[in-house]
Amino acid sequence: MLGIGTLAKKIFGTPNDRKIKATRPLIAKINALEPEFEALSDQGLKDKTEELRQRAIGGESLDDLLPEAFANVREAAKRALGLRAFDTQLMGGTFLHQGNISEMKTGEGKTLVATFPAYLNALTGKGVHVVTVNEYLAKRDSEWMSKVFDALGMTTGVIWSGQPDDEKMAAYNSDVTYATNNELGFDYLRDNMKPSLDQVFQKQHNFAIVDEVDSILIDEARTPLIISGPAEDRSQLYEAIDKLIPSLTEEHYELDEKTRGVTFTEEGNEFLEQQLKAAGLLGEDASLYDPESTTVVHHVNQALRAHTLFQRDKDYIVRDGNVVLIDEFTGRMMAGRRLSEGLHQALEAKEEVAIQPENTTLASVTFQNYFRLYDKLSGMTGTAMTEAEEFAEIYSLGVVEVPTNKPIARKDEDDQVFRTAAEKYNAMILEAKEAHAKGQPVLLGTTSIEKSELLSALLQKEGIPHNVLNARHHEQEAKIVADAGRLGAVTIATNMAGRGTDIQLGGNVEMKVMEALEANPDADPAELRTSEEAKHAEEKTKVLEAGGLCVLASERHESRRIDNQLRGRSGRQGDPGLTRFYLSLEDDLMRIFGSERLDRILSSLGMQEGEAIIHPWVNKSLERAQAKVEGRNFDMRKNVLKFDDVMNDQRKVIFGQRREIMAAEDSAEIVADMRHEVIDDLLDAYMPPNTYAEQWDTAGLKDAVVDQLNLDVPVDEWAAEEGVDDEQVRDRLIEASDKLMAEKVEAFGDEGMRNIEKQVLLQAIDAKWREHLLTLEHLRSVVGFRGYAQRDPLNEYKNESFQLFETMLDGLREDVTKQLSRVRPMSEEEQRQMIMEMAARQAQAMGAAASVEPEELPEEPLEGFDENDPSTWGNPSRNDKCPCGSGKKFKHCHGRLT
Repeated sequence: MLGIGTLAKKIFGTPNDRKIKATRPLIAKINALEPEFEALSDQGLKDKTEELRQRAIGGESLDDLLPEAFANVREAAKRALGLRAFDTQLMGGTFLHQGNISEMKTGEGKTLVATFPAYLNALTGKGVHVVTVNEYLAKRDSEWMSKVFDALGMTTGVIWSGQPDDEKMAAYNSDVTYATNNELGFDYLRDNMKPSLDQVFQKQHNFAIVDEVDSILIDEARTPLIISGPAEDRSQLYEAIDKLIPSLTEEHYELDEKTRGVTFTEEGNEFLEQQLKAAGLLGEDASLYDPESTTVVHHVNQALRAHTLFQRDKDYIVRDGNVVLIDEFTGRMMAGRRLSEGLHQALEAKEEVAIQPENTTLASVTFQNYFRLYDKLSGMTGTAMTEAEEFAEIYSLGVVEVPTNKPIARKDEDDQVFRTAAEKYNAMILEAKEAHAKGQPVLLGTTSIEKSELLSALLQKEGIPHNVLNARHHEQEAKIVADAGRLGAVTIATNMAGRGTDIQLGGNVEMKVMEALEANPDADPAELRTSEEAKHAEEKTKVLEAGGLCVLASERHESRRIDNQLRGRSGRQGDPGLTRFYLSLEDDLMRIFGSERLDRILSSLGMQEGEAIIHPWVNKSLERAQAKVEGRNFDMRKNVLKFDDVMNDQRKVIFGQRREIMAAEDSAEIVADMRHEVIDDLLDAYMPPNTYAEQWDTAGLKDAVVDQLNLDVPVDEWAAEEGVDDEQVRDRLIEASDKLMAEKVEAFGDEGMRNIEKQVLLQAIDAKWREHLLTLEHLRSVVGFRGYAQRDPLNEYKNESFQLFETMLDGLREDVTKQLSRVRPMSEEEQRQMIMEMAARQAQAMGAAASVEPEELPEEPLEGFDENDPSTWGNPSRNDKCPCGSGKKFKHCHGRLT
């Protein structure tokens, strides 16, 4: 008998079915336009773009323009790439334009799908960002799809790390920009450390299409992006603490693998205290619970985590004397990414490699809060349904499952559960051997480098040739994946998420053509292609007869999504295929989540060695365990985000204020308001309202006025006058301070003083924000203990961080007022020294080498130079000195006016 829910779905269809059905009239409309667009010339396609652009700018909605825009892109792709988009690809593009995630299986052509909404949304002139997981894919996709955009008369750019500023600026100013999530986030942070608006890369956040959206918005969202500067060197402390950890026994700490947490027991704390005193790291009369011991305790905890929670060749590898992290979801090395709060240094001490100094945070942002800056966000992946709740709650993104172009012919077999890992691996090798013997390509999926190398050794023992793809063989990635579908190929891969290169049966024909051309450069490319395509067709037929790609997985991942990604490598575009997971009771997931009960069941069944239990119930039970882990991970990410949201509100205020200051022609009013508020604060402190004159601290006020305002005025005499109240003293102080600033304007000139005010404001904001970030980090690390006092840590964090923010703003007003009250015209030598120091500070803050040459000091203007007549300026290039004689580069001076 059918349940009520099942019955309703049968009659009304699922919500997903209804969304698919709703797009069909739109797809029919696009298809009906095809003959009209086929009749257009190449120039006609570009003219159509211009027409659509004018209509979009004129106010016509993008939804109304969609059929014509999509028809134009389809025709351009046909001509530029020889690819005619399927109806399902148009559907995927439509859902992306609507701000959803299009879940499309591997091999359904997501790269081409992105061009449709990217083109439509770029018609507004506000730019579109297409986001990928690595630079190889960003460059490949932009190069490939730029042919389509070129045919449509649109510009394409690509962003990569270490790119020259002028190239990066041009890429951001393109209609469509391809970039990695990391580089976009870092550029956003760098933009908010720049001294002027004309150096800012990201002018607006209009629309982002995120490829491998689950990998970027969920897996990578756990680690914030941080721009940091060096702190003091503590390498001796890390090494000294690391020597103590091996002496700990299991009774000294409690390890929780479910939450990846480890804490010292009471015995552990006592033992540790003795060891630290013996090593001279703790004073004889000191205790671990003293406030002065916080730093040592923090680093001991990090060393314990490094030894118990992080495994070499699984979580990180040691390469060229560096500890390089491994992305647990993709198996890739994360070069340049370091763990914060001394944890990376603890790993370096454990592995006895050179310890890099810890860093202090200059700016940070989480991917959640960065991508929520966009007016519209969408994404593509093969696996998103299992995380639909998180996408909806965090990003307000719906997930739509787009049907495949051809029905899926792949067989997903039930899991096989063995008692030991050895039995499991033997069964895997046996099946791989059988498949290889009949020419069927085999992909063996593992979750760590260690296990991939174990399987490799077993295959070698059997004499089966194979390729290994993991973080150690990262460079040959594209080649190994391209060959994984060839006749009889055997490939071992550590996590196949987001590889970006499809496994095509019979191998990748483009790669074969390139290899043939490299081997025989003098051959005719057209003839070579024809020959290679014929060979490929023959090989593909044999692979299809052998049963397509066989995927054998060595264990289930914590996340169902990663398992589905591995499965999705087989059966692309309606190809046949087979997938099976091999598990044992020794696997992490089985061991942590209730393998004892399963062990009892298997024992009672009297299973023999090498025998497996195979039943759909086992699959269901495992999926429930995975769903629990996913739910727990979601809660952890949500909790991190709640804390970051507090900082994000403050970040928006500070970054917004910075932009306003950079954009403002005149900041005199801002600094005057700050100065007047400082005066109000001084009077409140030394001459509180509703108090008698004899209660005033006029001596203290006089000293404070000298210190804060650089004014030597007779405050004590004013206060002693008959009938003078605090308001009159305030008015006199404001008058005196305004007069002092007017004198400075006279000394520096109006424009000179405005520039000084702007630079002082920006530098003070940056310095105060850096201090505030550090304070918030410390607050975040200790606020959790408030839970023991029955107080909500999040509320405590909100309240205290708000108070800290107010304190920071008060300090900012004081710093700006103090600095501006002390500026004075300098000698040429003093000016040169200051410019060099400012340039060095800016370079350090931007993460660059501090070797910036100062601009020249003012000199004579070009003969005949007339400010109002550009024809008298000569013909300077952007980086030449300005002909007006200011000493600035032309682009920073009069060049901005042209």
